[in-house]
Amino acid sequence: MNLLGTNIIPSFNLEKELKRWKQLNKIMTGPKSDIVPTPRQAVWKKNKATLWYHPAKEKRHTIPVFLVYSLLNKVYILDIGEGSSVVGGLTELGYDVYLLDWGSPGLEDSDITLDNYIIDYLENGIKRALRHSSAKEISLAGYCLGGTIAAILASITELPIKNLSLAAVPIDFSIGIFPDKLLEGLQKGQLSLDHFADAHGTIPSEIMYLIYRMVSPGFASSNINLVTRAHDEKYVEKWRRMDRWTKDSSSFAGASFKQLFNDLYKNNKLLKGELVIGGRKVDLKNINCPLFVFSCSRDTLILEKQSLPLMNLVSSKDKTYEVFEGGHVSLVLTGVFAEIWDKWLSARSQEIRD
Repeated sequence: MNLLGTNIIPSFNLEKELKRWKQLNKIMTGPKSDIVPTPRQAVWKKNKATLWYHPAKEKRHTIPVFLVYSLLNKVYILDIGEGSSVVGGLTELGYDVYLLDWGSPGLEDSDITLDNYIIDYLENGIKRALRHSSAKEISLAGYCLGGTIAAILASITELPIKNLSLAAVPIDFSIGIFPDKLLEGLQKGQLSLDHFADAHGTIPSEIMYLIYRMVSPGFASSNINLVTRAHDEKYVEKWRRMDRWTKDSSSFAGASFKQLFNDLYKNNKLLKGELVIGGRKVDLKNINCPLFVFSCSRDTLILEKQSLPLMNLVSSKDKTYEVFEGGHVSLVLTGVFAEIWDKWLSARSQEIRD
């Protein structure tokens, strides 16, 4: 009986299999993949934070883009290497880009609050970007919790924010990736993380990594994908960059940690219009600039129903909501992230005429 001819036993490609296992051995025994940033210069620093300026390769738009990422992970996921970089993609498309790197807080930074990050770091960082660029307006773009932070600032600042673009942004914190019992315990006051935060002062990066692992079911599937596609050198290189970033967690200031879980997850103050930042009431109705919000169809970290409420809370007349095929991180690694933003942003960014 010819088992191969009946497809009962799949064909075996020795060359492909040797390449697969050679690549896996390289990952297991070799050094971490290098992350080469898009050409940049530091234009402002505050404490551990750095504001990076990435000039457009060939400037086509007068309004620069200011990128905001989450406080929970390292910001270089937005500039993770050629072919995947959101920053690099935007500079290729003709935008000057500013990227705020929050840095990783130390024990001495345990009292940094969300108010500090939003007002002292983000708002002042945008002021510096406006001065540096000599632009009259700026486009603010946030991803994940960085989108939440960007939306909060946009609702309380008088800075000239021309466009607001938010990807995978949590607005409704009554639902999400945390186990139902944990959320229920927080919301009913049966569980508090204040003592945990106070005990550490600043939550160490190792603990933040463990928390991220617990709420990210994609880790196992990512490793399975690596085994099945290890013969693909381009895929392996992207996987190695993602793996390095995934394991390179930031620490988290205790005061911000408590605010995050008390004001947002426990009391859902942002959605309810009860949040106060820097003495300013956060009312999302104050957002009236052009708004673009998009979710990812296979996102297991930020659910679509966490983002959707924003569309009915803002005053923007020019507002767009879309869902794109992909996962929370995979969308970044494919290199299409910048193209998604550009498709909406280009018509609202004053193209430079020859």
